[in-house]
Amino acid sequence: MKKNNHCFIIAEAGVNHNGSLKLAEKMALAAKASGADAVKFQTFRAEDLASKDAPVAEYQKKNTGKKENQQKMLKGLELSNEEFTELKKYCSRIGIMFLSTPHTTEAVDFLNPLVPAFKVGSADLTNIPLLEKIAKKNKWTIISCGMAELKEIEESLKVLRRFSSRKISLLHCTTGYPCLIEEVNLRAMENLRKKFQKKFAPMDFGYSDHTEGIFISVSAAALGATVIEKHFTLDKNMQGPDHKASLLPGELKELVLQIRNIEKALGDGEKKPFAGEEKIKKIVRKSIIARRDIEKGEIIKENMMAIKRPGTGLEPKFIYKIIGKKAKKNIKKDELISSRHI
Repeated sequence: MKKNNHCFIIAEAGVNHNGSLKLAEKMALAAKASGADAVKFQTFRAEDLASKDAPVAEYQKKNTGKKENQQKMLKGLELSNEEFTELKKYCSRIGIMFLSTPHTTEAVDFLNPLVPAFKVGSADLTNIPLLEKIAKKNKWTIISCGMAELKEIEESLKVLRRFSSRKISLLHCTTGYPCLIEEVNLRAMENLRKKFQKKFAPMDFGYSDHTEGIFISVSAAALGATVIEKHFTLDKNMQGPDHKASLLPGELKELVLQIRNIEKALGDGEKKPFAGEEKIKKIVRKSIIARRDIEKGEIIKENMMAIKRPGTGLEPKFIYKIIGKKAKKNIKKDELISSRHI
């Protein structure tokens, strides 16, 4: 196990800014306050992302309460390039990494000077032109694989690796809003690691979480996820498709805290006593002790000895080496037997 267990936590603002730069900046500040490593948005123009006939998903229809197509819904969730540039400057000023998912090849070119890494959403896992464009920028690429089969994931990884030598972070994901617990399948992370890690190195694995609450993200970190992505909002009751399935700032802060505690608990994998254990060891472990008074010159037998606390004398494993030895001096009952006695 690596000594550095730091899990990279992405606070996914997504489109929960509702098209407002001011609200996006507030979200960035909340992400910073939570302790997350990065805050992530989504960069698109509605007419380039969805056709006029593209329907909304059932959860989007339910959460917005509107009967409209995707393009119309997304239009109200856009930020302009100028606003994203300002948002990047704001994130730099407050000290949190700015990321944004590009939904088009044009967005890749625009974001390239603004981001240290590219995040690819599950919906674009099979979007080969987009993946090629991203790979040619030769940056860390984080890619979610919701809705995907292993064959599709491998094809996408081949594209990324063909054009880039940088690290790929593959995030297990189940695309559902919210994702049902029985459909989480966290063990798939290990399956992905076994299948792809050597073939597409340098590579690590994480989890993009669409479940309710923080338990699954924390569990993923405990299972070794190196990247966790989780949606958050400033108000679950705001109008918009993703607010209800997102964490509140306080919940996001608790998520980060719990994952950081998991990192500490994971340790470096080396099995050895800690300093506090060394002190306790002397108290709770046992030593070889005289069961009765033993006279000088007596041959020591097993029934003359007992094994009791404290653990400051000879360890019990040496008892068979003492049996048959002659006592060099008197040993009182309950006295620790040591090498000077025999």
